[in-house]
Amino acid sequence: MLIKLKLSNIYFSLLYILQYVLYLSAMTLQKVSQEPFRIVIFGSDGDLSFRKIFPALYYRLADGQVNDGVEILAASRTDRTQEEYIEMLRERLEKYLDSPDKKVFNKLLKSTTHLCIKKDEEQLKADLMNWFEGSEEHVRIFYLATPASAFGTISDMLLRYDLITPVSRIVLEKPLGTDLKSSEDTNSTVAKYFDEDQIYRIDHYLGKETVQNLMVLRFANNLFERTWNAQHIDNVQITVAESLGVGSRGGYYDQSGALRDMVQNHLLQLLCLVGMDPPLILNADEVRDEKLKVLKALRPFTKETIKSDTIKGQYTRGSSAEGHLPSYLEDIEKYSSQTETFVALKTYIDNWRWEGVPFYLRTGKRLPHRYSEIIINYKSVPHNIFPEKKNIENNRLAIRLQPEERIELLQMVKIPGPGGYRYKPISLELDYADHFDDRFPDAYERLLMDVVRGNQTLFMRRDEVKASWAWIETILVNWKKQKMNNELYEAGSWGPGNKIMNEGHHWVTSKHIEKIQKLKKDGN
Repeated sequence: MLIKLKLSNIYFSLLYILQYVLYLSAMTLQKVSQEPFRIVIFGSDGDLSFRKIFPALYYRLADGQVNDGVEILAASRTDRTQEEYIEMLRERLEKYLDSPDKKVFNKLLKSTTHLCIKKDEEQLKADLMNWFEGSEEHVRIFYLATPASAFGTISDMLLRYDLITPVSRIVLEKPLGTDLKSSEDTNSTVAKYFDEDQIYRIDHYLGKETVQNLMVLRFANNLFERTWNAQHIDNVQITVAESLGVGSRGGYYDQSGALRDMVQNHLLQLLCLVGMDPPLILNADEVRDEKLKVLKALRPFTKETIKSDTIKGQYTRGSSAEGHLPSYLEDIEKYSSQTETFVALKTYIDNWRWEGVPFYLRTGKRLPHRYSEIIINYKSVPHNIFPEKKNIENNRLAIRLQPEERIELLQMVKIPGPGGYRYKPISLELDYADHFDDRFPDAYERLLMDVVRGNQTLFMRRDEVKASWAWIETILVNWKKQKMNNELYEAGSWGPGNKIMNEGHHWVTSKHIEKIQKLKKDGN
C-alpha cells in the first residue's frame, strides 16, 4: 500500500502555493490586458475542432479570459447552413464539456459563424472580407486544423484577400511533414506568407500543467538543479503509452507510424525540457535556444547502433480485462503492413551535463494502460553503511503527465519501531487534485491564450523542427538500410522494449501505476 508522508504535503504544498499565487497574479493581469481578437478555424468540422479547440474557447470564455465580443469563424469545405452547423456544434460540444454553463454555452454558439470555403472565388473573398470588417486593429488568428498539404493553399488565399495584418498569427497542427524534406517544404511554404514570429507550431504536450511545472521543479529548486546531471542521475525514461489501437485514424497512421506520430514531436519535446540547460531568462527565444542545443547534441544513430539501440514493433491479437483485442492489421483492414505501432529507443545527449547517461524513450499502441510519464532514476549511494546490507532502492523522481497529473519522489525511510535499521522505499507524493480544488485548464486552453497574447515559449521554432527531423532521419534511414522488421507483440502487453536496456536497467513506473496494475491483477 502506498504511504503518503506529511512531509511531502508540506514541501509540495509550499512549492505549489507559491506557483499558484504567481499563476493567479498572472491571470489577473492577463484578464485586465486582454486584447480583442478574431479567430478563423479551418477544418472546423473535424474531430480536433470539436474535441479541443471549441472546448478551449468555451472554458476561457467562462473564465473571463476571452471577452464577450470575440468572433469565431468556423471554415470548412462542407456545404452546411449556419443553423445546421450550429446544431451540430451544440450536439458535439455537449459530449466534451463538463456541465456547461448555459449562458456561456449559448454565448459561444452565438459568436460562431459557419463559412463554406468551397465556393466561387469572388464570393468567398467577399464573405471573408465582410466578416473581418471593422477588426483591422484586432489580433487575427488563423487556426489550421487541416492536413499540412492545405497550409500553403490557405496561406496564399489569405494573402490574396489581403487578410494578413502585422498582428495576425497562424497556428499549425502536426504533422509538419513526414521527413526532413517535406517538413522543410511545409515550413518554407508558410514562411512565404507569415514571419517566424507569427507562426505557432502547436504541440499540446507542452501546454500540460505538469510539463510546465518541470521548469519550476528544476530551476526554482536547488535540491534538483544541483543534482540534474550525469554525476547524480543514472538514466532517464520517458514513456507515452496508449491502451487503444489506431481506431478511425488507421488511414493516417499507416502512412505515419509511432516514430513520426509520437517520437518526433511529443517525446523529443519532453526530452528537451528534461535535458536543457537553464535559459538566461524565461522567454520564448531563450527557452527554445536551449532546447535546440539538446536536439543538436543528440547522438545520431548508425548502421551499428540502430539494431542495438532501437526497436520497432507491431501489435498482434491479444486480450485485456475487457476481452479480445484485434491485431493492427485487422484494425486497418490490410493483409500486411510494415508500419510500426511501438518504438523504443536508447539515446544519449553528448554534452557536459549528460555525458554517458542513457535516455530511454518508448511509445506504443495497445499497451496495458494509457499514461505519459517521465522517470528520473538517480544513482545509488556510494556505500551502504547499514549492518544488514539490504538493498537500498535508488531515489526516483516520477513526473506523471496523464491521465492525472502528479509528482512522486521515491526515497528510503526507516520503518518505525525497535529492531535495528529496517528501511523501505516510500513515495513523497503530490497529486494536483489533492492540493487544488480549481479546475486545471486543458493544454489547448493555455496554448490558445498564448497565441492571443503573442507568447511563443511553448511553441516550436522552425530550427527546432528541422533539428528534430534531422535526428529522426538517422533512424528512418538506418531502419531502411538494415531492413529492420517489426517485432510482434500481443495487444495488451508492454511490448518488446526491454531489449534496448543497458545491463542493470529496466523500465520502471511510478508507484501509482504499480498500484493500479496490482489491483487489476488481483481482479479489483
